[in-house]
Amino acid sequence: MDFHLTPEEEAFRAEVRAFLDENLPPGANTSDPAFLAEWNRKVRAKRWVGFSWPKEVGGGGATIMQQVILKEEMSKRKAPALGTCFMGLAWVGPAIIQYGTEAQKQRFIPDILDGKYQWCTGYSEPGSGSDLASLQCKCVREGDEYVVNGQKIWTSIAMWSKWIILLVRTDPNVAVKHDGITCLLVPMDTPGITVRPIKNMSGGAMFAEVFFDDVRVPVENRLGEEGQGWQVTISALAHERSSIAEVEGLKRKLEELKDLARRSTKNGRPALEDDGIRRRIARFEAKIEGMRFNGMRALTKQLKGEALGAETSVNKLLRAELEVALGEIALEMQGSAGHLEKEVDGGRWQKFALSWPEVVIGGGTPNIQKNIIAERVLGLPKD
Repeated sequence: MDFHLTPEEEAFRAEVRAFLDENLPPGANTSDPAFLAEWNRKVRAKRWVGFSWPKEVGGGGATIMQQVILKEEMSKRKAPALGTCFMGLAWVGPAIIQYGTEAQKQRFIPDILDGKYQWCTGYSEPGSGSDLASLQCKCVREGDEYVVNGQKIWTSIAMWSKWIILLVRTDPNVAVKHDGITCLLVPMDTPGITVRPIKNMSGGAMFAEVFFDDVRVPVENRLGEEGQGWQVTISALAHERSSIAEVEGLKRKLEELKDLARRSTKNGRPALEDDGIRRRIARFEAKIEGMRFNGMRALTKQLKGEALGAETSVNKLLRAELEVALGEIALEMQGSAGHLEKEVDGGRWQKFALSWPEVVIGGGTPNIQKNIIAERVLGLPKD
């Protein structure tokens, strides 16, 4: 495997670093609304929002390596997100670019790139989480409208979103459960939609239940053909899965954990000098480095034009384990203060330790990932 970049790629990395030096000085208040507004204006002007999208729709037309370099450098510097419409950039936009009509592209793509409003994804249901293809949210066509009845759950930021990309079942009488699913683009203020936030262990509420009671959606808001919803969704979820940016984020979190270990005490001396703590931190470093090399393997396949498959579940599983373990050791090193909400570092480690379900469960639970690895990577039998 060749880890060296081409001269053009090195030049792009230098460009990104120069931009960060100029626009993200040390100590910058990245939560200040005025700073964020100016930041978003500048990265949008460079077409780094929707960087991988075709230039003809307003994206950057970037190569895979340019995307990786940009995400890697931004993560290292703890830069604000590239764009303010996460769901729109991650899934909705790519799906519209590939399957949308020209009218849909003109209507939605500019607003997603400009971050004018948020999107949420209506995928999981109470009985259809990791097994998404078993969804049952009912949809019947009546003339030029679809009528939707059912429920979605674990819908991220539904309470703040203006639109939802929604998977519904338009044909229940299919031999293969992946068939008969249709994708709709639905305004969240449509009559008949009810949103109920779900509070998590840390007291926040990123997820919600969404109920649909005779919700009428124009047929022109269908994305792709009727019954093509599964293909629309799978293609949208397949973008950039090498996990390089996630590795950089975990590296940064581990450095913060080491800093906490230097400031904490165990048996009368800094926790970082304790043999047990040092061994656990060393294991974390080894797993993160393993994720990095596994991500490089995935990146190499992408550069060769090969499709990524079940092997991406390895990094998903490792990240889930690390998210939980990092939070546990952070509270352990704080001793009795670990049980208090804001005693150390304003309580951010407590919040981190209680927020793992969003990362660990989202996108498929660890047990699901283990099954995928066992069956599709290792070739083990299902029985």
